[in-house]
Formats: sequence, C-alpha cells, structure tokens
Amino acid sequence: MKKYKKTALVLTFALMVAFAFSTTAYAAPTGDVAGAIEGTWRDASGQIKTVVNNVVFPAIDLILAVFFFAKLGMAYFDYRKHGQFEWAAPAILFACLVFTL
Repeated sequence: MKKYKKTALVLTFALMVAFAFSTTAYAAPTGDVAGAIEGTWRDASGQIKTVVNNVVFPAIDLILAVFFFAKLGMAYFDYRKHGQFEWAAPAILFACLVFTL
C-alpha cells in the first residue's frame, strides 16, 4: 500500500508539473505565424550581429593567428632540418587570417 501511495504521489506531481509548463503560446491574434517569426528575427538580428562581430570573429582570428605562428615555427624547424622551406601551409593560414580581418 505504501508503494502505491508513493507511486500515485510521484505521478500526481509529474502531472501537475506537466500542466504547469504546458501553456498554450499563440503567435498573434490573427494566427500569423510567419509574421511572428519575422518579428522575432528582426528583433534578434541586431543582437546576433553584435555577438558575431564581438565574439565569433575575434575568436576565429585568434585561432588562425595561433595556428599561423605555430605552422610558421614548424616550417622553420623543417627548413633547418631538411634545408627546404614549405610555404603552402603558412601562406594558406595567412590568407585566411587576412580574409577574416
């Protein structure tokens, strides 16, 4: 009997939580879902552009700069070991870095 009460209590609590979090959300009084999505995108586009410009691009620039200098160092050590400097990888990373800046 105790197990039945505990199961019923847990089930009742889960059902109440489900009812509490399952409210109906309407797009607009006319039911214009596309307009609601466009409005939300319009409002969020400025914030998205700010985050991309202030966070994403500097992070990409930092990663490319680190890879560029690491590859340049590795190319130098390969030059000292083999007497031949390989320009392809550092040049590609430098071009990507210039492109993102």
